[in-house]
Amino acid sequence: MLAQQAPAPAAAAQATVLTGTVRDAQGQPLELVVVGLEGQPGGATTDAQGNFTLRLLLPVSGPAVLVVRRLGYQTLRQPLRLPEGAGQPLRLALQVDTKALGSVTVHARAAGADQREQASLVQLDPQTAKVLPSPFGDFNAILKTLPGVVSNNELTSTYNVRGGSYEENLLYVNGFEVYRPFLVTQAQQEGLSFINPDLVQKVDFSTGGWQPKYGDKLSSVLDVQYKEPEKFAASATASLVGGAVHTEARSANGRVSYLAGVRYKNAQYVFNALKQNQGQYNPTFYDGQAYVNIGLGSKGGDLQKTSLGILGVVAHNDYRFVPQTGQVSNSLPGGQVLRVNIYYDGRERMQYDTYQTGLDLRHNFHPGLQLDLLASALSTRESEFRDVEAAYTFAEVNRDPSSPDFNQTVRQRNVGSSFNHARNDLTARVYTAELRGRWNPGGDPLGPHTVRFGVKTGRESIHDQLDEYSFADSADYVPDARRTRLTADLNLLSTRTQGYVQHTWQLDSLKTLTYGVRGHYWTENQQLVISPRLQFSSRDRRHPERSWKLAAGVYAQPPFYRELRNLQGQLNPELRAQKSLHFVVGRQVELHLMNRPFRLNTEAFYKYLTDVIPYEVDNVRLRYYATNQATAYAAGFETRLSGEFVKGVESWLSLGLLSTQEKGDTTATYNAAGKRTGYQTLGYIRRPQDQRLTASIFFQDHLPDNPSVRGYLNLVFGTGLPFSAPGHLQERETNSTSAYQRVDVGFSKVVSLRATAKPHPYSLESLWLSLEILNILGANNVAGYSYLQDVNGRTYSIPSYLSQRVVNLRAIARF
Repeated sequence: MLAQQAPAPAAAAQATVLTGTVRDAQGQPLELVVVGLEGQPGGATTDAQGNFTLRLLLPVSGPAVLVVRRLGYQTLRQPLRLPEGAGQPLRLALQVDTKALGSVTVHARAAGADQREQASLVQLDPQTAKVLPSPFGDFNAILKTLPGVVSNNELTSTYNVRGGSYEENLLYVNGFEVYRPFLVTQAQQEGLSFINPDLVQKVDFSTGGWQPKYGDKLSSVLDVQYKEPEKFAASATASLVGGAVHTEARSANGRVSYLAGVRYKNAQYVFNALKQNQGQYNPTFYDGQAYVNIGLGSKGGDLQKTSLGILGVVAHNDYRFVPQTGQVSNSLPGGQVLRVNIYYDGRERMQYDTYQTGLDLRHNFHPGLQLDLLASALSTRESEFRDVEAAYTFAEVNRDPSSPDFNQTVRQRNVGSSFNHARNDLTARVYTAELRGRWNPGGDPLGPHTVRFGVKTGRESIHDQLDEYSFADSADYVPDARRTRLTADLNLLSTRTQGYVQHTWQLDSLKTLTYGVRGHYWTENQQLVISPRLQFSSRDRRHPERSWKLAAGVYAQPPFYRELRNLQGQLNPELRAQKSLHFVVGRQVELHLMNRPFRLNTEAFYKYLTDVIPYEVDNVRLRYYATNQATAYAAGFETRLSGEFVKGVESWLSLGLLSTQEKGDTTATYNAAGKRTGYQTLGYIRRPQDQRLTASIFFQDHLPDNPSVRGYLNLVFGTGLPFSAPGHLQERETNSTSAYQRVDVGFSKVVSLRATAKPHPYSLESLWLSLEILNILGANNVAGYSYLQDVNGRTYSIPSYLSQRVVNLRAIARF
């Protein structure tokens, strides 16, 4: 689109702005495409959405020719009619340069301006999440390969960042905040993560020091933008654990675009590979998501001057399990091994139904002012039914390799039984409305100043009915210390109001400063939290490929329902917001090794936390103490080298060092049944996510003469995590799980099926076939521990193991 600015003297050139979008042959946006007018100096570069804004000087001597270039693609030369060509934004398409690259398509993403200018920010290629070997093809699997991100459980979509819990992570999809289920207790009960990788266009992930425009959490921000397609495309995915289909298109007049996807997961195949628990698994999950964008501008003008975005999500998760038998061995002091045989009767069922919708009305008043009015609604119904009785025996194991009874039980020590009953039901509804804006003083969107602001209010209604009963018996009677009963009918009705303002100032072409403040008020505890934040980035003038990034700020996390509920099922309405002071310093260097591009990112961080709410980890359930009784810190160093280790495909190596500890003033102690037994004062102890060393590798390769055949390696290693029996936090200093180590490999073949130059738009384009070997080393990783007592009151920690070696087949058809 051409927009003529204020008149200039006849002797002077007139300034004109040309805008448009550049995509590849499949309709995907292309970043870092250079766009310029032949014969004129300067030019423009496309952003992650493929958009560009080019300043031109009129009149143009001779024919006006637009030149569009990107490495690996054929140069496009398109004639322009100036100035009569004013109208719709240009839609340009580049074709792969087959002479330069053969049949290799480059998917590596170069660092954009945002990544250079923001600390702790990583921009991810959403297509990588589709090919990365993982049990369920979950989008979040790619996050676990990044420095500072920890998840020692391949069955869950949760992740922890820089020592925080998974409930300290923010997730946005097209500007709408996304919530996760409340009652999930085990990773097996989870469905897939909210994000559907078939619908994703852009992913920004920040592990700390983020801008004020993002909300109030302590650990990370995952900001996902769904696509606005330009033409029809579709795909269908099938594997041994489920499948997915998606479709996308734009109307003939360009006014309406839509994309929709449906996913299905049945993890029975993977759960049958669990080591210790045998039974009948019937876990099913499905969801449907759709995003529609409607241009409401005038016909013949700019359709996107006013637009309406509509997001709709329906998710259903039904987990059913009838346990039968289990067996696990536990090492004791002195080299003895204790084997526990468990026999079950009963069943458990968890069901989660979630509905979420959002509306985004956007209006561009002029190039320097844009306003968004957003409204969203969330409704979730979660139920947890359990009646499981277990009888177990403790027996010693013969560890003499020369004995004929080696590895057999030789002496039974104790017998016991336990019973677990639950009838829990939770209903939550969250409604929000938000006004968000971007203003460029002077009306120039490319000017040095950008101001962003917003205000948001929301209403939360939560009703939680708890009915739990359990006991452990190893002496033919059940003492009170081994019996627990929890009943409650809890209601929470509250309002949150938030707001922010931030200013990004490009001091010059090498330095950028962003500063601002955020406020949050919650009616339940009547607390106002103010969070100032600052970012600064600078590139070396002599070596512009080198940049430094600094960030500091106050971050707060006002409690949500989970933090308010203590171990006894009571709400603490006086609970205050947890606060964290962040300091981040980072350096990025763009390298050329082996004549190929690489990036080396290194960062050091320190977080000091106050008003901390201690919690315990039970598989993936967090059990909060619901008191602000601790202070904590987290400090670490991270580095990541990414680039084309093999020409044409991106791989990376990540390394993270971390130490995080907390100190409670006065800590309550509880017995195994969850009853308080007293108080004690503790010094600094390890926090539940204190994983000192993490390392990961994601590597891609292809046959030199046949790049359609590829191999993938996903390696994750992490040192042990601290753990303790319920109510014995000090045991974290001495108890640690074994190291988590997992290697997944995959092999794929792409079969191209479009032979004609102008294929039918609905014809099958390609078929992607993959063989994956998950946990190829057969590592016995531990998800967590349960605790059993013998007749003498001695407590044994019984490990729960994760999946063993599994082979998976996947196929993706693209249209």
